[in-house]
Amino acid sequence: MEFGIFNSLYVPHHVADLDPDNIEHTRLMDEVHWTQAADRSNFKYTWATEHHFLEEYSHLSANESFLAYLAGVTENIHLGSGIMNITPPVNHPARVAERVAMIDHLSQGRFEFGTGRGSSSTEQKGFGIDDPELTKLMFDEVLGELPKMWADDTYRYDGTYFSMPERNVLPKPFTKPHPPLWVAAGNPGTFEKAGRLGLGILCFGVSSPEALKPLIEIYKTAIQDPEPIGGYVNDNVMVTTQMLCLEDGEKARRIATDMTTGYHTTNVFRYLDTFPKPPGIPEWPTVLPEPTYEQIDQSIKDGSVCMGTPEECAKAVERYQATGADQLTFGMLSSTMPIEVAIEAVETFGSQIIPAFDADPVHRTTRQREEQLAGAAA
Repeated sequence: MEFGIFNSLYVPHHVADLDPDNIEHTRLMDEVHWTQAADRSNFKYTWATEHHFLEEYSHLSANESFLAYLAGVTENIHLGSGIMNITPPVNHPARVAERVAMIDHLSQGRFEFGTGRGSSSTEQKGFGIDDPELTKLMFDEVLGELPKMWADDTYRYDGTYFSMPERNVLPKPFTKPHPPLWVAAGNPGTFEKAGRLGLGILCFGVSSPEALKPLIEIYKTAIQDPEPIGGYVNDNVMVTTQMLCLEDGEKARRIATDMTTGYHTTNVFRYLDTFPKPPGIPEWPTVLPEPTYEQIDQSIKDGSVCMGTPEECAKAVERYQATGADQLTFGMLSSTMPIEVAIEAVETFGSQIIPAFDADPVHRTTRQREEQLAGAAA
């Protein structure tokens, strides 16, 4: 199993009220410093979201700029868009192709292209998309065109949701034929479709690790006989969850009860209103309570959360590994834990847990691409 972190630029009022003039900059630079710590600590991936107009929940609207900056201040970690919205009203497909290739060059082949169509009516309507169902059709039309833009010197297209005259989309990617392709998924149909198209999966662990197992099985079955939309198959499932790994397990428990995770989860379903809402999620502005010490302690003992001591966190990793997931990613700054704690946690996790689960220095996406292209050339 490989490991990553998830950048979202969470700016809740709990921290914004303390420094309203500088908080966005402070939180953004915290994301940078935290990613640098993960880069030093054996983590293989960082994933930066793209959201628009979602006050407090995520102020990371230009992930292509953020990732291009990270390319210059990190060395080994792969830089992923988690996701880049490819619906034409939000981002013109040619501009997406250009940005992907540019980040791929600046990172010298460390870019991972995660795609999606957005999951919030606040965002969709902000760009003139009044019917969320249209985003599915837009996504399907655009995704297959991007590899053509990267491959061909001359490209033209006359479609339903975007058209362009004959042009050469530049630059071409550093990674040949293109960076790994991923898609955000949350339901069985998308897991099956992603496998069939040879795409990696980006998903969230919102309940127990075992709840993901049937979805991962659907994906792993479909990807055995793919019709890849890109130049190679990216057989990968990434799961995002929370993590707080400290030598002092009591300290981890205390911090976990006061990170505004209940507030963050409430905002997930406040804004991402195309997601199915689980039972017990209140209507905004009612907010979920913060977990109690007893609840955190029981979840740690069950191995359902990556929190506590390294030994306790390893137990949770084993549960996720048993689901068939290939990568576990942590959205730690989707909380208000102090940045010093977040850095300490990735350093502890990276030194004491990652070597036991990931001894391969080569990224899974790189190995798969190189093996498939070598096989095709033989």
